[in-house]
Amino acid sequence: MTAAVRAKASRADRLRLVGQPVAVLLLVGGVLLWAATRDLDSIEKVNLAPPKIVRDTWDHLVISVVVTALVVVVAVPLGIAVTRRWARWAAPIVLGVATVGQAAPSVGVLVLFFLWTEWEGLWAAVLPIALYSLLPVLRNTVVGIRGVDPALVEAGRGIGMSAGAVLRRIELPLAVPLILAGLRTSLVLAVGTATLAAFVNGGGLGLLIDTGYKLNRSTVLITGAVLAVGLALLVDWLGALAERSLGPKGLR
Repeated sequence: MTAAVRAKASRADRLRLVGQPVAVLLLVGGVLLWAATRDLDSIEKVNLAPPKIVRDTWDHLVISVVVTALVVVVAVPLGIAVTRRWARWAAPIVLGVATVGQAAPSVGVLVLFFLWTEWEGLWAAVLPIALYSLLPVLRNTVVGIRGVDPALVEAGRGIGMSAGAVLRRIELPLAVPLILAGLRTSLVLAVGTATLAAFVNGGGLGLLIDTGYKLNRSTVLITGAVLAVGLALLVDWLGALAERSLGPKGLR
């Protein structure tokens, strides 16, 4: 890649980082203003009341954050484990299970989990959504660690580092960009899939979408859908910022 191409890509990246939150604010603000200035009936007024919108948005955000935390806690250590010599045989099995979890329709995973456990509420939504969002972080952790130059690993061992020190000081720092990219994808998946939490009484913006669809209230439906899209775009932007700020300085 030439210097001119790199400079052009860098300018485009900076422009997107500035433009994306502005676009989200304009989109969400415009739809909320449009909904507030319409002649609403009693059902629409109840569902589009500011306290309810704030509550549904907060519930949606909580689901997404809990799913992401669960994915990180499970996927990163599991990805590290299957790159170790003693567990490399398990990598295809673990990745295969995670692939099945994401390949299945998200609503199917949610419904099957509900039928199996008969749970409702936050955890009835969080656990199947976490399974659905697991693959990007798990796969990128494995690929990132495996992609570290073996010469660097051998050099670390040559100066007396233990296996744990090599992992902490060489392999993980160099794998961070790929892990963060996977986390960014998982975040967006979690935000989008969290709309299905309404089907198991988990709350979130899916309530607005479902209510608008069932009661034929397009204003409620559009508002819920746009808020979910705006939240996904905002999370994607935050993920891009994390990739730029948390990766190794020499690779930024």
